[in-house]
Amino acid sequence: MQNELNLILSETEKVISGKTEVIKKMLMSILAEGHILLDDVPGIGKTTLAVALGRTMSLSYNRIQFTPDVLPSDIVGFSMYNKDTGVFEYKPGVVTTTNLLLGDEINRTSSKTQSALLEAMEENQVTVDGHTYPLKAPFIVIATQNNVGTAGTQLLPYAQMDRFLVRLSIGYPNQAAQMDMLRRRQNADPLRDVSPVVSLERVLQMQQEMRSITAKDSVLDYITRLTIASREHPMTEIGISPRGALFLDRMAKARAYMEERNYVLPEDVRTIFADVCIHRMILSQKARLSGKTGLDVVNELLETVAVPDHKR
Repeated sequence: MQNELNLILSETEKVISGKTEVIKKMLMSILAEGHILLDDVPGIGKTTLAVALGRTMSLSYNRIQFTPDVLPSDIVGFSMYNKDTGVFEYKPGVVTTTNLLLGDEINRTSSKTQSALLEAMEENQVTVDGHTYPLKAPFIVIATQNNVGTAGTQLLPYAQMDRFLVRLSIGYPNQAAQMDMLRRRQNADPLRDVSPVVSLERVLQMQQEMRSITAKDSVLDYITRLTIASREHPMTEIGISPRGALFLDRMAKARAYMEERNYVLPEDVRTIFADVCIHRMILSQKARLSGKTGLDVVNELLETVAVPDHKR
């Protein structure tokens, strides 16, 4: 199993080097059957990374460029009257034909269009004109957004943000990584050299194996105390939701799986806590005026909430 995971990582790094930790967290998110929000400035390689990772895992993928004129029907599909048969026929949207949906610049489209993704991301299905259509398994959304304040962008609704398992930032490459990128792209596109290293069936099997990992009550209690503390923190208006607590559990299990353990440690929760939880908290006006950030609150929670003894 570890060899397969290492192959996925090394194959993905053909297109973007120096970002091993980000790739690991994206892989963990897919194993946890969660959706990923990549939040960064343009030109970092967000879409390239998503395409490469999906290709290594044999996931079929579609890409949609979110703009203000994208409609909900483009996402979920629509019914069209067939005059030859005399019945309405369903025309699939972009989410119904793929394992991996790459949504570029999701915060450039309207709230109505963003909302069309909510049912798909939560229930792995879409409903059109009273009929429900299941999505392929697995179904993962990897959405990118540019920093709010960039021309044409807007804040994602809280309900949309809460559907994402993690929010990650790739960041600029260091000097060595950028030199490597320039060398690799002198004569070819590295994406063309990325090959599948595991089958779709194996991906589904790994997701099933991840679900069987054990989280003791002491770890579940730790997750519960962290989430409750986030709601009671004086600098938050909205803390971590119950969905966020479930996602913490799943992501911690995915990290344990990556580490070849069949049980979760408190350190697994602590390692992924910021990525899973920062985007779920809305800070108070007092926090914003004092210059506090979500990361500040997360660090305070990790420092003040007692860590259980992993041997218990």
